[in-house]
Amino acid sequence: MKIIGTGLSGLVGSRVVELLFDKYQFISFSLDSGVDITDFSLLKEKFLENKETEIVLHLAAFTDVNKAWKQNNEKNGTCYKVNVLGTRNIAKLCRQNKKYLIHISTDFVFDGKNAPPGGYREDDKPCLLKKEWYGKTKYLAEEEVKKSGCNFVIFRIAFPFKAKPSPKNLEPQIKLDLIRRIKKGLEEKKTLYMFADQIITPTFIDDIAKTILHSIRAKPQGIYHCTGSSKLSPYQIANKIAQEFDFDKSLIKKASLKKFLREYPNSRPRQQNLSMSNKKIKKDLGIKMLTFDEALKKIKAQLQ
Repeated sequence: MKIIGTGLSGLVGSRVVELLFDKYQFISFSLDSGVDITDFSLLKEKFLENKETEIVLHLAAFTDVNKAWKQNNEKNGTCYKVNVLGTRNIAKLCRQNKKYLIHISTDFVFDGKNAPPGGYREDDKPCLLKKEWYGKTKYLAEEEVKKSGCNFVIFRIAFPFKAKPSPKNLEPQIKLDLIRRIKKGLEEKKTLYMFADQIITPTFIDDIAKTILHSIRAKPQGIYHCTGSSKLSPYQIANKIAQEFDFDKSLIKKASLKKFLREYPNSRPRQQNLSMSNKKIKKDLGIKMLTFDEALKKIKAQLQ
């Protein structure tokens, strides 16, 4: 089966292709392949050239949250164009061509201020952090998908990470994920100051790939939180990495997000508690997302 994919050279996409390439042929819609998803006419032509495909995997997004923040409220900026207009085009053409859309979203559609016990659920209304432009554009992208009339599933992911670098030709384009950044710092014996009063839900990319494989076959509908099964502070994450890989824990120092935001009031806004619940994906789709400890053991084995 052929699958149209956007963002296949990114952090998540490159690993998804690596894990599923023996089952599916991915047709890349990217600037490198001459496809600009913000150009509707060009995109329409490419859809017509690939009539036989039934599924579109939409991973492409402007994900640099710092650069996005500097484009706040700029609808002519790259972040808005890619995340909102690009998604609008993709969803509209999926409806017109009767293709099933797998859209990847983010935990940043929540402001992190009032996470319910157990984490944000799919039926919790998105609440956007003021001046956090990346999250707002991804929320608007979700709305474009929902109102398009196409058959879709939206998977919200959070702080994705993997074991190995991307293929050598792609690695320079991809920033290290949080887990590999921490691991690299500890390997280089650097002192790491990690927030102990922030909660996130790191997600193993191999689990995301497993979920995408399931959705290709079963075509579920609606919104699911495709996130890990552990809710941790960056400080806890760093200590778990140090323990699993036998690094010096004394290199890890506690820092405070609240204090940071007070001392640097003009910095990018950051969510305090992005706990995400993945109970629905297990209940409805039968997919068990790994805990952080389980994922670290998988990573260690993959690196040997």
